[in-house]
Amino acid sequence: MKKAYLGVDVGSISTKGVIIDKNNKILAEAYLWTEGNPIGAVKRLISELANQFEQKKYKVVGVGTTGSARKLTGTILGANVVKNEITAHAIGTTSLYPEVRTIFEIGGQDSKIIIIEDGIVVDYAMNTLCAAGTGAFLTSQARRLGLEVEEFGPLALQSNNPTNIAARCTVFAESDLVHKMQIGHRREDIVAGLCKAVVTNYLNNVGKGKKIKSPIVFQGGVSKNIGVIKAFSDVTKEEIIVDPNSHLLGALGVAILAKNKKSEKDFDFDINEIEFETRGVECKKCANNCEIICVFKDGYLIDSWGNRCENGAIKIKEQS
Repeated sequence: MKKAYLGVDVGSISTKGVIIDKNNKILAEAYLWTEGNPIGAVKRLISELANQFEQKKYKVVGVGTTGSARKLTGTILGANVVKNEITAHAIGTTSLYPEVRTIFEIGGQDSKIIIIEDGIVVDYAMNTLCAAGTGAFLTSQARRLGLEVEEFGPLALQSNNPTNIAARCTVFAESDLVHKMQIGHRREDIVAGLCKAVVTNYLNNVGKGKKIKSPIVFQGGVSKNIGVIKAFSDVTKEEIIVDPNSHLLGALGVAILAKNKKSEKDFDFDINEIEFETRGVECKKCANNCEIICVFKDGYLIDSWGNRCENGAIKIKEQS
């Protein structure tokens, strides 16, 4: 039986997964909404991948997790690799585009820039609390305009005169949008202006001070918006590369890392019948007052984190 490797990327908005073979070929893929429930999302993701995957031909022997819920997901899936998003996205991208120098990544609620030289990450940055340069911002403005966010890209391309939208933060952008609507700006111009505002905010915040060099690869959910792609190209004066699987490159990267790990363990797709539960425990045994997260599998403690000293470890044992 041939070996395969699973990569899972769980973010605040979406959950992504791929299964690859030894040559990094994607054998199965899935993309769905996290819906504020990472455990439920991971279960649904694994079921979707299992439906696509040839389990009689391949056997998953390595699992990697990344994203904001990587630790929790890694515990649930018994991952042999748990990596941050910067590493995962860099590995996934360079596996397809070895010459890449800059990675733009914009997701639902976060964004990042990764600078690469000779295949190695040399600099990076992530957004802070502002959501003006993310997919959530575009989605909220689409509702305000009575549009589906999927309509933004084609509509933006119809504009010859994008409206200038204040891009300093979400609040300013929204108030400026309302003002421009009220004074009669055309909808396609406003949409094009919003796409440009996302790019401007991204480059002035996440990309501030970074040496942006081509080739540039754009990924994340917002990379599916052709209006934002055009805005990036117009502002940087460079070609913007978007892979057909741009939304899956974090999952691909961590699957590759799992493949490169020496340890192997057969993965069981049947996790829907398993009851996972997380509980927060406040340790009061020292001045740190750590909030410790305990993960239970069918009532048994399987992992915990958050303690900054041994007192917290003792507290976890008492809770089990």
